[in-house]
Amino acid sequence: MARRTDDTPSTTEDLVARTVPDGLKIAGAWSWRVIGVLALIAVVIFLVAQLHIVVIPIAVAVLLSSLLTPLKRRLMRFGWPRWLAVVTVFVGLLVVIAGLVTLVVLTLRSGFAGFETQITKSYDKFVEFLRTSPFGFSEKDLQNLIASVTKTIQNNSGKVASGVAAGASTAGDIAVGLLLSLFTTLFFLLDGAGIWRWCVRLAPRRARAAVDGAGRAVWLSVGEYARVQIIVALIDAVGISIVAAVLHLPFVFAIGVLVFLAAFIPVVGAVTTGSLAVLIALVYPGLIPNNTPLQALVMLAGVIAVNQLESHILQPLLMGNAVRLHPVAVVVSVALGSLLAGIPGAVFAVPFAAALNSAVKYLAGGSWKGQPPPDTTDVTTDEDARPSRRRDRKPRPGDVKTVA
Repeated sequence: MARRTDDTPSTTEDLVARTVPDGLKIAGAWSWRVIGVLALIAVVIFLVAQLHIVVIPIAVAVLLSSLLTPLKRRLMRFGWPRWLAVVTVFVGLLVVIAGLVTLVVLTLRSGFAGFETQITKSYDKFVEFLRTSPFGFSEKDLQNLIASVTKTIQNNSGKVASGVAAGASTAGDIAVGLLLSLFTTLFFLLDGAGIWRWCVRLAPRRARAAVDGAGRAVWLSVGEYARVQIIVALIDAVGISIVAAVLHLPFVFAIGVLVFLAAFIPVVGAVTTGSLAVLIALVYPGLIPNNTPLQALVMLAGVIAVNQLESHILQPLLMGNAVRLHPVAVVVSVALGSLLAGIPGAVFAVPFAAALNSAVKYLAGGSWKGQPPPDTTDVTTDEDARPSRRRDRKPRPGDVKTVA
């Protein structure tokens, strides 16, 4: 009977282990782990899509509170009580929002008085341009085109009606989301430190130092993004508004507000709303009343110039330094976000990427290893004025102990 040596495989598993190349083993180990991560990401995306009515307002509240918290801290350092500082910054936010909406509505109402007349004049000029152009279009051809479009809309009236109903439902969701965002922002300002301590307590005790440090890195990154993006959006709005004012166009303030809001979608937001200014330049007589197409081209050139300023100077220098992301990563994040979640995805893609980047860098750095878990006891004082972790603080008689 043959004696078994160490080189003789005893089982099929041993044979496979000996014959499969090391590179294939490594690739296989990586493959099932990558598949698991992708499956987890898919589940998270599915849950976010199903709970978007709640997730999006909370994300908005995080951005708003990251902007307002430094103001609250500054007021508290001046000796203001916490409740008074919170009420001041929160009421200031409401006043700014209400003021912008009111001014935009008043501007549009005052400028829409002659809108129908301007549309008619622009239509006549457009027909005359087609008639005299080398393309060979006539007014009859244009009327046939309009009749064809009208017939198509009538044939799809059911889809149009369902679209209107969906729009009404979306408007209701926006109203509910706005109220939820304001409500959540108020509580983040009131007890943001307490809410974070509660979140940290959900993690295992050994992981709390890593979770706490990563969360603080994310908070700093989101705050930097929000502050820098406001500067970028303000520059975009002022630049496009100046071009519109030079061309003597109406709705300059409304255009500026819309560009400011849309500029929170990096790179593409300002261009999208800037097209509205181009349309107004094409309809309304301004600096070049007898040649509105040329006026629209000038407005388009101004919008493109502002977009180039944002893409090549503001985003790389300001935003890139703030969120530590390459401009290519910013553009790819916006594209993926818009593909997966539409406009909300485009808005929150860059802050999410910046937050993920900060968290991964902190965890990979390993500075949290060996540190004691953070103090997660419930306290009555506000830590926002003193953002230290207070790990070495001695227990106070009023502290409420929690079970680890």
